[in-house]
Amino acid sequence: MMRRVRGVAAPPPAERADRRAPQKKKDGAERVDRRAPQKKKDGGVKTSSLFKHNPDIPALLSPVVSQVKEKIFTSDSFSDMDLHPHLVATLNKVLNVSTVTSVQKQTMPVLLSGRDAVVRSQTGSGKTLAYAVPVVQSLQALQQKVSRSDGPLAVVIVPTRELAQQTFQTFQKLLKPFTWIVPGVLMGGEKRKSEKARLRKGINILVSTPGRLVDHIKNTLVIAFSSVRWLILDEADRILDLGFEKDLTVILNSLNSTGPSRQNVLLSATLSQGVTRLADVCLNDPVTINVSGPASSDLTAPATDPGSADQPESFTLPEALQQFVVVVPSKVRLVCLAAFILHKCKFSKNNKLIVFTSSCEAVEFLHAIFTAVLSTNQKPPLSFLRLHGNMKQEDRTEVFKEFSVSQSGVLLCTDVAARGLHLPAVTWIIQFTPPTAAAEYVHRVGRTARIGGRGSSLLFLTPAETAFTTELANHNISLSEMKLEDILSSLMMDDTFKGRGRYHSQSSSKALEQETRERATVLQTEFENFVHSDAQSLQNAKKALQSFLRSYTTFPAPLKHIFHIKHLHLGHTAKSFGLRDAPQGLSAPGGGEEQEEGQPEERGGRRKRLCQQGGESAEI
Repeated sequence: MMRRVRGVAAPPPAERADRRAPQKKKDGAERVDRRAPQKKKDGGVKTSSLFKHNPDIPALLSPVVSQVKEKIFTSDSFSDMDLHPHLVATLNKVLNVSTVTSVQKQTMPVLLSGRDAVVRSQTGSGKTLAYAVPVVQSLQALQQKVSRSDGPLAVVIVPTRELAQQTFQTFQKLLKPFTWIVPGVLMGGEKRKSEKARLRKGINILVSTPGRLVDHIKNTLVIAFSSVRWLILDEADRILDLGFEKDLTVILNSLNSTGPSRQNVLLSATLSQGVTRLADVCLNDPVTINVSGPASSDLTAPATDPGSADQPESFTLPEALQQFVVVVPSKVRLVCLAAFILHKCKFSKNNKLIVFTSSCEAVEFLHAIFTAVLSTNQKPPLSFLRLHGNMKQEDRTEVFKEFSVSQSGVLLCTDVAARGLHLPAVTWIIQFTPPTAAAEYVHRVGRTARIGGRGSSLLFLTPAETAFTTELANHNISLSEMKLEDILSSLMMDDTFKGRGRYHSQSSSKALEQETRERATVLQTEFENFVHSDAQSLQNAKKALQSFLRSYTTFPAPLKHIFHIKHLHLGHTAKSFGLRDAPQGLSAPGGGEEQEEGQPEERGGRRKRLCQQGGESAEI
């Protein structure tokens, strides 16, 4: 008797029957072997049903949520502040901003007075200018005029290369009237020799990722911090999340060993306990600025309590952000995402979508399959871009620039794009794989509805993951449900993926549902045909599946009851990567043989082996 593995449901009788060995019919003919893909009469491969043997979609609970409101704009203007007139003119004409946001109104006077500060404000509220303007104002006002030979006077640490480049460009614009103050950026992926040359010439406002700055501290003799007056840690919680705590220690030790007393600023959309500890180490009697609450000189004040087990942290999101969730069985996930993209990018105008997924391999897989299947079938072709930590830096920079200036299109990315980046006019954020924490959800959706603009977000969950909506509600985040059928119905607008054509718009709702499902199956067949068209495409899909399974094991302990590897049906999950069957030997260079979904213990054993292989690539 086969041993049943706890937590893995036995396959339905119909599925078990599919796995029986070929049998003889009474007339001596052999039964069809369903373990191999069947051939249709037209020579194509038959796709197993997307809509059979799926778990029921449960009713979503809608807990009552009192969302924390944060007013973005004030009635004040930069001209009301005690700033250099040329700086005000640059803000108005070059950066095209005149009205001060709430975080800027509260933060700038504190920083201009010389105080250290911890700043918490929702993403997209203008935190970069909240510290950049005071830095430029103070440096241009120094009695002894700044020169390149002074070296770094302000050091700005950010977690990712894209944010480093964006912050550097902001300083470049602000410094147009003050050409004697020189900004510079250091980040991974750039040539160290060129960076050393720039450091040798002199950089006054130094923007850097933590790892690259530590590299120069250890290996570049010309770098010196004897004149540093400002230290800014932007997206401080993300810096810690990415494992840069040791690098920050090296940086702080270098800064503390020499130089005058300096002003320190920590900024983030969320204040984790790690950030609070970091503030204790590197800030001196800071003012805590919480835009959704009063400013405080007490870092432990309730307004900025990062939350505890009894009272989770409440996050602030833009009022103009509409948040949705769709519950999708694993087998239908790929088709559902494709249908949503078609709806927003083909049948609507001027939509810019960012799709977050869990790994670099998944981004590459989605980019390849959507470019091949969705883009080539559309006129004009849909634009798909990708961004992740395994790309060359010049490619990442080019994608960032291209998506920033485009009017429409889809950016497929990892969480490398989740923090601080300002990508103009993004209308939809799609979280194809769920975030590992409520705070990460906040940062992802923060790429839209920025600086008072409007935007929407859509979170994909499987039926087994729906309790995550309650977890978000505990942090005062409320979602509205979007129905799977409504998303798939957009395929009825596209004759590219029509089914057998037996049903028409005047038909019954049952018939329309049937044709929608047929069109979804046609689209899934195209995806599977692409994946199985050559060895490389098949191997890429298997790598993406493997990385997804690996990432699924990394959810923190408090969320394991929602996201646990034992809840995944490996065969159904494989379908969402265009694979016809749950594969074996994903780590082998050429992949393993495909087979029908195994018995529960076989699935569990393969799952365990897959998830023990390797780690994800760094995203910096």
